[in-house]
Amino acid sequence: MSSVPPHVAESAGWLRGVVGQLHRRLRQVDNAGILTPSQSAVLNRLQREGPATQGELAAAEHVRQQSMAATLAVLDSLGYLNRTRDPADGRRTVLALSDLGAKTVAGISQHREEWLTGALVAELTAEELETVRRALPLLQRVAQR
Repeated sequence: MSSVPPHVAESAGWLRGVVGQLHRRLRQVDNAGILTPSQSAVLNRLQREGPATQGELAAAEHVRQQSMAATLAVLDSLGYLNRTRDPADGRRTVLALSDLGAKTVAGISQHREEWLTGALVAELTAEELETVRRALPLLQRVAQR
């Protein structure tokens, strides 16, 4: 890393910090504090990747089976999950979002986007907004590396 100019390393650190702050701020916007970050993560994963077993979710979220069971119990009690038997192995249960769960995930996403839109408009000039817009494909390319 010694061949990297100091200003590039400084920018990388600054970007990491800003992305972390933005991520934390967006999580605060989630569902008025009803869901924990773990619960939101499970709902979002089921939305993105589709149905999964408790074990698959625990592995994907890097938590113990017992911790995932507790998270799923809360989500189930809120009516956010559908449980079905795995057709390949009747001993396993497959979890998917219920209609209410899917609506909740969509609502959280919409709320986050509304908050971020408002923050961008309130804090940035039209020229600054255009700079951010032009930087997005570059940041996406870095994120996909």
